[in-house]
Amino acid sequence: MEGLGLCVITLLISSAFQKAHPVRVTVRETSVQVLRGDSVLLPCSFVTMATLSRLNIIWTVTPLSEPSSPSQVIVYDRGQVIESPSLIGRVSFRSVPLSADIVLNSTRLSDAGTYRCVVNNPPEPGAPGIGELSLTILAPPSSPLCLWDGQADEGGSISLSCSVEEGVPVPELHWDKLEPDQIALPVNKEGSLKGTVRILNISAQNSGLYRCTVSNPLGTEACSVALSVYSSEYSKQATVQQVFSRLSLSLSAWLWFSWLCWLWSCGSIARDMTGSGGKRGKKKSATMRSEATLSPSNLLEPSAGILSVPTGQALPPHFFFTTGHDV
Repeated sequence: MEGLGLCVITLLISSAFQKAHPVRVTVRETSVQVLRGDSVLLPCSFVTMATLSRLNIIWTVTPLSEPSSPSQVIVYDRGQVIESPSLIGRVSFRSVPLSADIVLNSTRLSDAGTYRCVVNNPPEPGAPGIGELSLTILAPPSSPLCLWDGQADEGGSISLSCSVEEGVPVPELHWDKLEPDQIALPVNKEGSLKGTVRILNISAQNSGLYRCTVSNPLGTEACSVALSVYSSEYSKQATVQQVFSRLSLSLSAWLWFSWLCWLWSCGSIARDMTGSGGKRGKKKSATMRSEATLSPSNLLEPSAGILSVPTGQALPPHFFFTTGHDV
């Protein structure tokens, strides 16, 4: 009876020990930070009483940008490693199966989020061991974009806006008027990455250079806007000058067109004169041929010595002839 009782006690103790010691997971750091582009170690260690032949490790991430869409990072299942298609070549186990640590290379801002390490090792009893940590990807602020909108005439109002696309930690944003004196301006935040300044009833004193500065512990960037405020008299003068300029352009175009028309008409006259000159030359040649028919030999009849003038033709002027008698 004594041996049987000892055996029962041993079994109870063994069973209680197994129930009290399922797979235990430990995450040495619950918050990890890394500069964008660098590599980072995500730690996860475990303790198990069973052999590692059926060990199963699953890493998942819930991105900061999509907190409702967790996705798989990498899996170790009975000696086989499976990487997420979007992370192939960038993620790997460090020393599996002895440890569940993974290394993430060439980190990106989209890698930031909450990472979960789940370890299961059948026939180890109890629920799988789970560990979580947060990963933050640090980045200096990107170059900001400065814009202004509104009426730059005296008495109007304008809005200066400055926006930056990225920066971790979130950059601080400041607006300053630099010229002629440096003055800090109150900023209205629109979200975490945009700030505006509203200036009402502006005057010539508001003219100058305005600068927006964004900064975090990793860097500083800036952009600027040059603002010129015009008085109402200047606006009127500018309007008159614009009208005068348009009239001058119209007059210049009309004169140019008139000059082209004049050149075209002169060319037509020249062509007409050239054509009529040719006709007159032909007429002159015909007249000379007609006069040539009125030669003395044609007007004299040799038998009678009498002047004969064809009908419809006149005697050429200063034409004299003799027949042997005085006339």
